[in-house]
Amino acid sequence: MDYENDNLPEEGLDNKGYDSRLMRRLLGFAGKYWHLFALAVVFLFASTVVDLARPILTGMAIDDFIKKGDIPSLNKMALYFVILIAAGFLFNLLQVYLLSYAGQFIIYNIRQLVFSHLQRLPLSYFDKNPIGRLVTRITNDTETLNDMYTNVLVTLLKDFSILLGAIIIMLRLNVRLTLIVLAVMPFVAVVTSIFRIKIRKVYRDIRVALARVNSSISENISGMHIIQLFNKERSNFAQFNETGRQYYKATMNEVTTVSLFRPLIEMLSSLAIALLIWFGGSDVVGGTLGFGVLYAFINYVALLFQPINDLAEKYNILQSSMAASERIFMILDTPAEKDEGSFSDDNSPICGDIEFKNVCFAYNEGDWVLKDVSFKVPKGKTVAIVGHTGAGKTSLINLLSRFYEIQGGEILINGINIKDIRKDSLRKSIGVVLQDVFLFSGRLMDNIRLNEKSITDEKIKEVSRYVNADIFISRLPNGYQEDVMERGSTLSSGQRQLLAFARALAFDPAILVLDEATSNIDTETELLIQDALAKLTHGRTTVIIAHRLSTIQHADSIIVLHKGRVHEMGTHQELLAAKGMYYSLYQLQYQPDA
Repeated sequence: MDYENDNLPEEGLDNKGYDSRLMRRLLGFAGKYWHLFALAVVFLFASTVVDLARPILTGMAIDDFIKKGDIPSLNKMALYFVILIAAGFLFNLLQVYLLSYAGQFIIYNIRQLVFSHLQRLPLSYFDKNPIGRLVTRITNDTETLNDMYTNVLVTLLKDFSILLGAIIIMLRLNVRLTLIVLAVMPFVAVVTSIFRIKIRKVYRDIRVALARVNSSISENISGMHIIQLFNKERSNFAQFNETGRQYYKATMNEVTTVSLFRPLIEMLSSLAIALLIWFGGSDVVGGTLGFGVLYAFINYVALLFQPINDLAEKYNILQSSMAASERIFMILDTPAEKDEGSFSDDNSPICGDIEFKNVCFAYNEGDWVLKDVSFKVPKGKTVAIVGHTGAGKTSLINLLSRFYEIQGGEILINGINIKDIRKDSLRKSIGVVLQDVFLFSGRLMDNIRLNEKSITDEKIKEVSRYVNADIFISRLPNGYQEDVMERGSTLSSGQRQLLAFARALAFDPAILVLDEATSNIDTETELLIQDALAKLTHGRTTVIIAHRLSTIQHADSIIVLHKGRVHEMGTHQELLAAKGMYYSLYQLQYQPDA
């Protein structure tokens, strides 16, 4: 379990700073909700006015009413102040609500867009990208963008408005005191610049370390059966402990950096206030400056430094958002599967005549998996494909369903090149039962129906009886309404295979593909499936891939693949009589009985 290279192609993105190109694309998602953002900006400026008005009103109350003992005017000012506070609360509430409302809709749209695009990507994309990484894109990265839309995009306007407004008001109140406060700002700029450079690396280290912790947890939980079986709990814990320690160090580095930054800013803020008290206090004592003005200045200094104090959080959000958006756009910019086919089953039903003509295919350029493969499967016939591991058997099925595109030759169904058949029509006509059956969390019945509303409950029960799945389903406490745990962990391999049979046949495909469908099944369950196969394959074009030759002896034709080529072809008896590779495979499996 080596995590040094986790997410290596994308790891450098964690250094992503502000990118105007990415920001324009992100703002494009917000365009639909511009009216909500515009209204939020109105409330934002209104709340900013309230924040800026409070210190000066307090100062006026001190100098104009308290000092003169004007109680009636002071009471009015207090009433205005209460109204102002209530208005400020209302403006802030509306601003936060509108931003959150718009942000959630934007993130919802982005998440739906990414998920929808993932469904249209070719399988080769998923071969190269770990599932955990893609899940993170749809969940964590989109949520990071939500923070940007709600906590940075508009609130930055408020920060700048407060900074500018406070300086303008201070200049109007007293230019000399304003210049004294601004004299501290160069030191603030230096501290902030150093912090920005330092925190960038700190946050990157945290994200990399966290990715390794998540990978370690995911891998250990998924492989818990193996860990306990081989008594590797201690060694795996030691490895996880080291991974956790690296995350702890990265996090503590963040704590140290932020802990230094905030107190430094607070110290400079206190220095500015100290200078105000020193110079402004002398003016108050000398009678040249009202105490209320000095009080207002002290409050405006607090307002000036508040956005600077929030810089650490906002900078982290902005940087994380740039990195997250880059990763999301990497998915969205990946070309989806092209479907240029014009023929669909609406024009004419796909009946199941299959022909491979000189097919050549490689997953990686130059590394040929299939070489000049040619054979025919007439409608309603059963063909079996056998061969050693790596001969290219499963690749044939992937190509038949157009999960991958061939580099040479043609694949025909009904005499039509499958490139000219729409993929939805093509795949709807092919029912596949794989060796490793995937079951979704939810009801057992829904795992057979797969959200196809046209498949009735009666149809599900009918096909389940055909494949003998009803025998074990009827014994379950809730029958067809039984909850299936993640990946069907509470069902046996044989039961999962029977459900896969029922699932495939519920869609009534013209072509039935069995890819090692009986390799993990006990003898009793295999007998049940063999009983169903004779009925199910009648009148249906069937392709069987198997290592166990006992399951294919009655196939109309058997193709022996070897190193990506068709080595032999014929019936079971013909191939035995030829005493070639099939004969050798048969002898290896049944030698004890010879």
